Amino acid sequence: MISFDNTENAFKAKTNSELNRSYWLFKLIGNPLLVKAGAGLGPLALNLGFKPLLKSTIFKQFVGGENIQDCSETIKELAKYNIGTILDYSVEGKESETDFENCYKETLETIHKAKNDKHIPFCVFKVTGLARFALLEAVSANRKLSDTEKEEWNRVKNRVKVICETAYQNNQRIFIDAEESWIQKAIDDLANENMAMFNKTKAIVYNTFQLYRHDRINFLRETIQDGKTRGFHVGAKLVRGAYMEKERNRAQEMNYTSPIQSDKESSDHDYNEALKLCVDNISVMGVCAGTHNESSSLLLVNLMKDKGISPADDRIFFSQLLGMSDHISYNLSLNGYNVAKYVPYGPIKDVMPYLIRRAQENTSVKGQTGRELSLIMKEKARRASLKR
Repeated sequence: MISFDNTENAFKAKTNSELNRSYWLFKLIGNPLLVKAGAGLGPLALNLGFKPLLKSTIFKQFVGGENIQDCSETIKELAKYNIGTILDYSVEGKESETDFENCYKETLETIHKAKNDKHIPFCVFKVTGLARFALLEAVSANRKLSDTEKEEWNRVKNRVKVICETAYQNNQRIFIDAEESWIQKAIDDLANENMAMFNKTKAIVYNTFQLYRHDRINFLRETIQDGKTRGFHVGAKLVRGAYMEKERNRAQEMNYTSPIQSDKESSDHDYNEALKLCVDNISVMGVCAGTHNESSSLLLVNLMKDKGISPADDRIFFSQLLGMSDHISYNLSLNGYNVAKYVPYGPIKDVMPYLIRRAQENTSVKGQTGRELSLIMKEKARRASLKR
């Protein structure tokens, strides 16, 4: 029986000093005022020469390194506990063709590194790393593109196709991350197009389904049916979502119905329904449950047991972010389930937006930081009792 309260397993990989660092970081992240101030102070701290401090604290907790080579130690450490790595080049908000080409090449590099390392089961990219946000917005809204924009869009489609084809040629699964709802249509179309090309015999290309959107459970059903009709396997990474405040604010400002669920219970319901749907159709799917939710993780464990699916069946993975929910990741992996940590990397100044968003998500998800802290404190107490 899996218990996510087993802190000895959860923090098996952490030294006492690393456990203390995590304790103080989550204490800070649990303060909404500090997190809000940090959004502006982070970049300022870098400019004032505090890079070593940031790198040895928040960066070390949640990021694998500044480049692929830096991630090698993290990959090795996670592998000791049968936890895989999902390499994620987390540079955001760029808008030039030079930046898009750099991200494109970096994503291909992650695939080539993963090909030779069994401990990297997935790679991942964001389409906004390869295309202008405004272009994705225009395509998603079916606006008429200028000739220049058509050429630009063709470049984007080609980049995505080459990435997915390279993944296919190297038998390396790859996630296409979900993003804001008003650019997601273009991303979904790219994902479906490439799944149809490269997922004929197994799931290589995975789209991401954000179940905090009330329309996504139906979209998942439609995608599975489309796969059955057209003869391709659906790769599905299931998450709750990462843009809730932004989505709601935009909907209010522009006076349209928010795509976000009315409450957390609805989001939880649809997430769990998505898990059931995927397990019921696992013969034509690959699924990764990207969640920090204990109930959903246990539900998937029980669904697999009910269907007689081995914990080691590589069509099903669990995933959490590096530095978070180790009580889920380690307890699952030590019980034989497939687990992979999202390991973001990139130059510290470019990864700051990612780190700030992680901190904001922790403060906005009720109980998340408190749960992390209570488990760390429990483990600190357990270790202290052993010394008596």
